[in-house]
Order: sequence, then structure tokens, then C-alpha cells
Amino acid sequence: MIDLSATSLLAKLQSGEVSSEEVTAAFLDRINAVESRVGAFLKVNSESAMQAAQAVDKKRRSGAPLGKLAGIPIAVKDILCTEGEATTCGSRMLEHYVPPYNATVVEHLLASDAIVIGRTNMDEFAMGSSTENSAYKPTSNPWDLERIPGGSSGGAAACLAAAMAPLSIGTDTGGSIRQPAALCGVVGLKPTYGRVSRFGLVAFASSLDQVGPMATTVEDTALLLETIAGHDRRDSTSAKIDVPQYTASVNSPLENLTIGVVPSHYQDGLDTEIESAVKEAIRVYESLGARIKEIEMPHAQYGIATYYFIAPFEASGNLARYDGAHYGYRTDQQTMLDELSEEANQTDGAGESPLVRMYRKSRSEGFGSEVQRRVMLGTYALSEGYYDAYYLKALKVRRLIRADYDSAFDQVDCILGPVTASPAFRRGEKTNDPLAMYLEDLYTVNANLAGVAGISLPCGLTSENLPIGLHLQAAPFQEEKLLKVANMYQSATDWHTRRPEIQ
Repeated sequence: MIDLSATSLLAKLQSGEVSSEEVTAAFLDRINAVESRVGAFLKVNSESAMQAAQAVDKKRRSGAPLGKLAGIPIAVKDILCTEGEATTCGSRMLEHYVPPYNATVVEHLLASDAIVIGRTNMDEFAMGSSTENSAYKPTSNPWDLERIPGGSSGGAAACLAAAMAPLSIGTDTGGSIRQPAALCGVVGLKPTYGRVSRFGLVAFASSLDQVGPMATTVEDTALLLETIAGHDRRDSTSAKIDVPQYTASVNSPLENLTIGVVPSHYQDGLDTEIESAVKEAIRVYESLGARIKEIEMPHAQYGIATYYFIAPFEASGNLARYDGAHYGYRTDQQTMLDELSEEANQTDGAGESPLVRMYRKSRSEGFGSEVQRRVMLGTYALSEGYYDAYYLKALKVRRLIRADYDSAFDQVDCILGPVTASPAFRRGEKTNDPLAMYLEDLYTVNANLAGVAGISLPCGLTSENLPIGLHLQAAPFQEEKLLKVANMYQSATDWHTRRPEIQ
């Protein structure tokens, strides 16, 4: 059962061939077998998942109406608030935070009768591209346990690749769904900004964050997006736009399809095997009748610089609340007072006040190094005298990047390219080089800056048997078209069926 897609499992559940209890038990057994080597989960809901599965089976036997995901296990990234369960964001700062409410996405999952099987590991506060920044443990790539799974939704991608869940929820601020999906050989979709509610999502960068589905097939991705998308009055950025029936149309190929290709995507720095796989995908589309058109996106080169100003700016504001007084971790009070007393004796009473010391120590101890780096960068750039030089200029360039997309989508149905410049790298390889780590988002950040939809799907394997991802992007709120185009490729290839062997 663990090798089946969510759509196939639903068919078996509906026919009575298997029960939700059996399906859930199979995935829990798989988690028990491989989780110690992969490290995809921060929490596994073994007991409550089985209880929920039994409740769904009872509901099905009674003939009561069932939700879209009735009886299907799903993993949720540990950044979405869940009532009564610790929501840590992979950080010591929120180690003991237990929300009194559910995020809207979690509400949708529960209303669909899905079985929330656990909470997945992530880079702290979603800041990272490797899931090495988690305060609790790193996550391994199931294709090579010595390599990273990508980030920040690394746990969400790894649990799919390792067959520990058929569906998962991730978040994407600069590529955090698509990049780990590519590196783990699964499907991940970043919806248009505003398509999925962010209520109950712990904020990193509020103008960039978006919740999205991850799965092993495009069809399953469509099913999950259909479940979680829609307007939410509690989220002021949520769009009042109807949600199409993605599952009804995903298997309908597009006629007169025009795909845009950006020549500047294929420059020095792109791994040759990735370039070959992406160009082979172009040939597949041509064989399916698609027209390939070269397009220019002249401001794409400024995406990384623009993103790494805007995201830290917003992070510095969103994380200011975690000061040890209002929210989050607080340093040990007695130790702090003892230190202050000792310093006062040595300096004739000069030094920090207890309040300032408490703020500084709480944030220094509660946040990891990458979060501290981004908060300091954002705070500096927003300080007096630098706002116009950095933040305002970044916003202007962001608008130019969006204009490039608008112009492109006047000419083509979607844009095709690589997701990452290289395959999954070894753990620790880029830990001490933040710039190299930031460049992992080279091909993904612009979709977030422009607010457009993007999807990653498997398109090959390297000579070292590491997954390669294909990136497709579509105009705002054109997820239905995007899923159709992605499914055309998936139906003509078998890369999505490949799975790693975990010894």
C-alpha cells in the first residue's frame, strides 16, 4: 500500500478493498522502519492517527458523507498551527508553543477526513535550503542518506520520497516546496500568492510565504490543492477567486500549448546533467505537440539580491515579537541576574539593564545562527538612512521582475526551466558558505517575488542516482493550466515512479 498514490489508495478505500486503519498502519510501520535514518518527522501521531483512521472507517460503514481525502494519511510541516500540538517551526524559540487553534489549511485537512500522521522537520522558521538549520536534527535525503533533502520543507519532501506518507503539506517563501521536491524526486507546487490561506501559518516573510501541496504524482497534487485552496476571511491576503475542480481537468492535455524557455537559465553554473534532463523534457513536450518559444526575462538576474533584501526585512519585523517577554523562549532568569550582578561589581555598576539583557540572551539562545543572520541583515537595512537605499530599491526591482512575468505570459502558456543548479549536495558542504546556500534558490525566488504559480516534478536522475527536477511556472491563478501541463509530461515519462532504496 505504501507504494500507491493517494488517488489509488482512495479508490481502494472507496471500494472497500482496504480500510483506513490498514492504510494508516502500513505507513506507520514504514515510519518505524526508516524514520531513524531519514529524520523527516519532528513528531509522529501514532495513536491519534489510528484513532482518526478507525473513526473514518466507522463513518464510511455508516454511509455518512465523507471528505475528499477520507482515510488518507498526510504529513504537515511544523510551521502550521495545530490545536493542542506543539508547533515549533524547527526552533528552540517555540519549543513549548502549543497553539489553541488550527491553521485554516489544517482545518481543511480535518474537514476532508484526512489522517494527520505527523509533523515534518524544517529549517528554523523556514530559513534555509537544506533542512540543516533545524534546531532539533538534520533530515537526510532518502536517495543518499549523506546528502541534504533541500529546504526548508525538507522533511515534507523526504517523507514522500521514503514512502512514509502519500501526501504532505509544505510552505514556499523562496522555493521551499519546489527545491526539496526536486532534490527528493517528488512533486511540489507553490500556488499563486493568495490562493491558499496563510491564517495559522507562522510568518517568515509575509509578502512571500505561501502554503502548498506535495505528493508523488501531479494528480495527487491536484487533489490536495483542491482540498486546501480557497478564500478565507481571516487572511486579508486571501483572494476571493473560485477554486476550479483540479482533479476533473488534470488529465486533459492542453492543445495549442506554447512553452517559454529563457536562454539565460542555461549558463555557467548549471550542472550539465540537469541541463541535459531539462532539455530532454523540452523535446518530450515538442513530441506532444507543444510549441517552444524563447523569451527574455531581463530582470531575473536580480532575483536573488532582491529576495535576500526583502525576505530578511520582513523576517526582522515578524520575529521581533519573540523577545522572551511577549512570546517564545526566555533565558534562565537567575543565571542572567547573577551575571549582571557580577558584571556590575567589576564595572562600578555600569552595564546592561536586566530587561535589555533578558531580550538579548533570550533571542541569542532561542534563535539559531541563520535566523540571527537574517534578522540582523533585515534590521540593519531597515534602519534610518538605509531604507531608501535597500528596501525601497528592492521593491522597485521586484515590480520589474513581475513585469517580466506579465510580458512573458502574454506570449506563452507557461515557462519551463530547471529547479536547481545542482543535485543534492552532501551535509555540511555549504554550511559555512551562506552565499553558496542562498544561490540554491536561484531559479525559484522570482516566482515568489512575482506571486506566480510554480511546480516542480521529476524529470531525470544523475549518474549518481540523484533526482532532477523540472520547473514549470504559470500566470497568477492559472494552477489548473499548470497542473495540466505538468501532467502531460508525467503521463509521457516514468520518472515519478522511481523510488530510492533505503537500506
